[in-house]
Amino acid sequence: MKISTKGRYGLTIMIALAKKHGEGPTSLKSIANDHNLSEHYLEQLIAPLRNATLVKSVRGAYGGYMLSKNPEEITAGDIIRVLEGPITPVEIIDDEEPAKRDLWIKIRDAVKDVLDSTTLDDLANFEGEGDQENYMFYI
Repeated sequence: MKISTKGRYGLTIMIALAKKHGEGPTSLKSIANDHNLSEHYLEQLIAPLRNATLVKSVRGAYGGYMLSKNPEEITAGDIIRVLEGPITPVEIIDDEEPAKRDLWIKIRDAVKDVLDSTTLDDLANFEGEGDQENYMFYI
């Protein structure tokens, strides 16, 4: 499973809104400027997030977007499912060898567990270790 820019930038929008939660609406222009992203692309991503009632929009001169729930109530899985679709790293085939089929199910469930147990609050308040090596995983 590979998360596309839709999922990555969608998480960026949602984390930015979580960091400003309770302070009123935040414009996509400010998020785009802060993260050096295309405002036009963020506009395309915010629509499905709004339709899924994860964010709400406020019109007017001081308008923008804000979370529709508390950051503790929205998970990374909620966001990824809206923007990327169902979480299925491997297509499970019914007539596959039982051992392999069980492995694919375990992988799918592990990915779901991580995404569904990580809240926006966790991501917005993350304090990582600075010396961590970056690994690239292709699933």
